[in-house]
Amino acid sequence: MITIEKLSDSGNKKNFIKEFIAYPKRIYSKEINWVPWFDIDMKKILRKKHPFFLHSDGEFFLAKENGETTGRICVVSNVRYQEEHNRRCAHFFFLDAEERGDVFKALLDAAAAWARERKLDYLDGPMLFGGAYGSGVLIKGYEQSAPMTMMPYNYPYYETMIENSGFAKLFDTYGTDISPDNFILSERITKMAEKVLQRGRFKVLEFKSKKEILKVVDDIIDLYNATLADHPEDYPLTDKELDQLKKDLLPIVSPDLIKILTYDGKIVGYLLAFADISPILHRNMGKITLPGLFKMMRGMKTSEKLLANGMGILPEYQRLGGNALLYYELSKTVQSRNFKIAKTVQINESTVLMLADIHKLGAVDEVIHRVYQRKL
Repeated sequence: MITIEKLSDSGNKKNFIKEFIAYPKRIYSKEINWVPWFDIDMKKILRKKHPFFLHSDGEFFLAKENGETTGRICVVSNVRYQEEHNRRCAHFFFLDAEERGDVFKALLDAAAAWARERKLDYLDGPMLFGGAYGSGVLIKGYEQSAPMTMMPYNYPYYETMIENSGFAKLFDTYGTDISPDNFILSERITKMAEKVLQRGRFKVLEFKSKKEILKVVDDIIDLYNATLADHPEDYPLTDKELDQLKKDLLPIVSPDLIKILTYDGKIVGYLLAFADISPILHRNMGKITLPGLFKMMRGMKTSEKLLANGMGILPEYQRLGGNALLYYELSKTVQSRNFKIAKTVQINESTVLMLADIHKLGAVDEVIHRVYQRKL
């Protein structure tokens, strides 16, 4: 018989937190495409020390049978998301379980009951802190490695188990692959980018060190809300959440892969790309050690896979050629670094123009994540 243990009611919270973090490592230990979150970040979330919990609430559950853990889930009520999208919903995340319908149902029912107690109308997910942290259930691309912690990975049975628990599609996001051989801009886009450069108003900042990035990082982070907050998987982050996002991203930044768009000297857009070090993160299994850090730094220089995980231009500067200029600069970097593959990460199906732009660069849809909803 499945029983559900709640963190807030646990008699031994330390052991609960330890088990919540350890459980998915057991079921994915041999799956090389799965990448765990860092243990230190998980502990911050479970102890509600993440700035998200300054404005919203959440709960954590473990499914147990005969004293053994059979699954886990997190559920949150994100007040800022509800206000932005006018949707009274809770979100579930960190859903991991064995291939058992009764376990999935017990976990999702526990999350739904928590949401009903707060008089919410829907349970959506998987979603947590916005698109930068990844969302959705993987429904296509199981042979693809999860791009670090930017995109969830799960076994194929998750889709069926969730749908059998009363959930239906809310929206999909797409991950694409672009071969560097194909990542050669069309003559039209190249000429457009060159013309934009000649006019002199748009420019792309280039960086040689993280120290240079630090000088403008606050301006870059401030663009997040202005360009992404209204997307279906996002919401307006608080200043403290933006600071946390900055801390999370800086360690994995390669300066030459960050493209910042300016107009008359004002920062108006960005394209964030990263060297993929997913295999190293998998081997580290969420631990941060000195040898592991050295391997991460070396991996950022030698990785053969590029991840593009974030692009935005302020609305008033869109359709002026800035997007062509960002693609133009990124294509040069892809060629110079000899990446064997470039991947885009979680582009929402509603961003039709961006998907069209990416497909024009030769992108092929390889990964689909689905965010589900259930009426309560």
